This record gives sequence, structure tokens and C-alpha cells, in this order.
Amino acid sequence: MTVNGSPVKPATRLAVGDRVEALLGQRRRVVVVERLIAKRVGASIAAECYVDESPPPPERDEFAPLFAVRDRGAGRPTKRDRRRIDRLRGR
Repeated sequence: MTVNGSPVKPATRLAVGDRVEALLGQRRRVVVVERLIAKRVGASIAAECYVDESPPPPERDEFAPLFAVRDRGAGRPTKRDRRRIDRLRGR
């Protein structure tokens, strides 16, 4: 996570106007702080306190192969099956 381009710890205090960049899974999120709040609030109220400048998520290919689709009742995948699934997912 970075704030205004420099790496920070999660407990870093923010100020109005700070630009926060974080990598969540495979998606890069960028937000600019508009307002600070003193206590925990609901997601709808918290969403009013920042401007989301994240790039749009990549489009999903509608013909992408379905990973790890198993027949119903086939049981747990074997170690060999899990390795094949991981290879397909790029892990």
C-alpha cells in the first residue's frame, strides 16, 4: 500500500487530499481522501468520504475456460488433480 507514492504501514494516519494506492488481489485500487471520519461507519457513509480513481477492471472473456469444474459426486480432487487445477490457474 502506498500513500502519495511512498510505502506505508496500514496504521498510517491520512489527511484530506491523500492519494491511497493498494493492490487487492489482482486489482489495483486508487482512492483520494475527501473527508476524514472519527469512528467506524457503514459502507455507504464511508464511500462518500473518498473518490475512487481506480482503473476499470479487465473485462472477463466470456469464452474463458471454467477452472476446476468437477462432476457432482466425484469427491475431493486428488493431489494430481489439484496440481493440474493450480497449473491452469497460473499458480
